[in-house]
Amino acid sequence: MTSHTLNELIAEGVRGRYILVRSDLNVPLDGSTVTDDGRIKASLPVIEKLSDAGARVLVTAHLGRPKGAPEAKYSLKPAVARLAELAPFKVQLAEDTVGESAKELAGSLGDGDVLVLENVRFDARETSKDDAERGAFADELVALTGDNGAFVDDAFGAVHRKHASVYDVATRLPSYQGDLVHTEVEVLRKLTTDTQRPYVVVLGGSKVSDKLAVIDNLLGKADTILVGGGMLFTFLAAVGHKVAGSLLEADQIPVVQDYLKRASDAGTAFVIPTDVVVASRFAADAEHEVVAADAIEDSSFGASGIGLDIGPVSAAAFAEQIKAAKTVFWNGPMGVFEFEAFSGGTRAIAQALTETQAFTVVGGGDSAAAVRTLGFEDSQFGHISTGGGASLEYLEGKDLPGLSVLDR
Repeated sequence: MTSHTLNELIAEGVRGRYILVRSDLNVPLDGSTVTDDGRIKASLPVIEKLSDAGARVLVTAHLGRPKGAPEAKYSLKPAVARLAELAPFKVQLAEDTVGESAKELAGSLGDGDVLVLENVRFDARETSKDDAERGAFADELVALTGDNGAFVDDAFGAVHRKHASVYDVATRLPSYQGDLVHTEVEVLRKLTTDTQRPYVVVLGGSKVSDKLAVIDNLLGKADTILVGGGMLFTFLAAVGHKVAGSLLEADQIPVVQDYLKRASDAGTAFVIPTDVVVASRFAADAEHEVVAADAIEDSSFGASGIGLDIGPVSAAAFAEQIKAAKTVFWNGPMGVFEFEAFSGGTRAIAQALTETQAFTVVGGGDSAAAVRTLGFEDSQFGHISTGGGASLEYLEGKDLPGLSVLDR
């Protein structure tokens, strides 16, 4: 089974044809200001290639989680305004997705023009679990492309969703992998098959429950799993340590204990921090101190102390593991990186990734946001994934609907 690529589509000829592109413009906003345009920049090359080749490009995308009806705060206007600033071609935004505005503007496109349709999730049929409802919406999207259209999926961040603009349109039009999707798949294959060893996985984020399936699938594949973020406190509790007021998923302790045992049998080593940064409260200006991981309740804050970052000794040890690796996958910050006082662990991981000779992948929106917030450039890393949930589900071994429908 193979998937057709964008280059094959362009070689067939796209001048004057309507090409429907699913892009990922789901960017963080502060009001109407885009605070991280990484996904917009990542989506631009495919749109530009098609525009340069003379296609009439119709872009679909979502932003946030509207409840199946238009909501001003979820409009694509800020994202499209930023796209227009970056693009060397004309970009318009329709006021709706498949309504009068979309039809009128699509009909007036010239060769090389680009029209972004308003947030596809403003139509409840986009995410419907009813195949017929999704199909009806897909039919209306496809109708905008006329008699000789094609579909390009370039939104890796959505390929794990069985949504109309991702899955159903691909069953109705000749379909192709966009460059972004193609690159993401190739990168993730390097993390699951024929992986260069030592293979180090760095897992952070708030909840261990979000990572259980990934951990399960990586046992025996990864040589080392470094644990940080809020999830580390469930690991500490699983080995018998008290964690005071730190984030804890008590119901996951037996699960983590089982993973620790199975990992040892499978040849995968878990490395849990030996020191943590404990604060008096969850705030940027909170009093804080570094304590041993087995003495969190002995900090100045006692049983009310909150662990908000891995400690400097652990950060240095994690960095050494990364520098000695040949493959590194990082998903999830090591602490509350948004607060300077608790950004040290995440910064150390990012810095080590820029210094290692390993093949490195930064996966997940939080990790990508962290490296940019801390002043690093995307070019300093081997690959920054645009699809956090999709990346994790791929590593969990799940089938991704948006990818499977592209296979021929």
